Amino acid sequence: FTNENPGAPDNERLALLGDAVLGLVVAERLLAAAPAEPVGVLTPGRAALVSGENLARWAGALDLGAHLRLGRGEEQMGGRAKESVLATALEAVVGVVYLEAGLDAARGAVALLAVW
Repeated sequence: FTNENPGAPDNERLALLGDAVLGLVVAERLLAAAPAEPVGVLTPGRAALVSGENLARWAGALDLGAHLRLGRGEEQMGGRAKESVLATALEAVVGVVYLEAGLDAARGAVALLAVW
């Protein structure tokens, strides 16, 4: 990832924020869908939904890899198809949605992406 605007949040910071937003939105969804389930049952489901593998799958459905700006080395190493790169990019997108449009918009974006 490159950051041509030093004053703007970089992708790593956006991904950190997006990761937190994803965790919240997924937890809300699971709690609403299964209000009687113990937390010990819901926690593994949340972990699976926000796993790198799952986020990369959601990013793949958006063809997000085709839209990434990668450094030469990452490009040569197949970064556009790497699970970790795709998952981080998706988290960054969710972070941007949250910053630009708020939590309700982030909830909507996750709902559109997710396969519940």
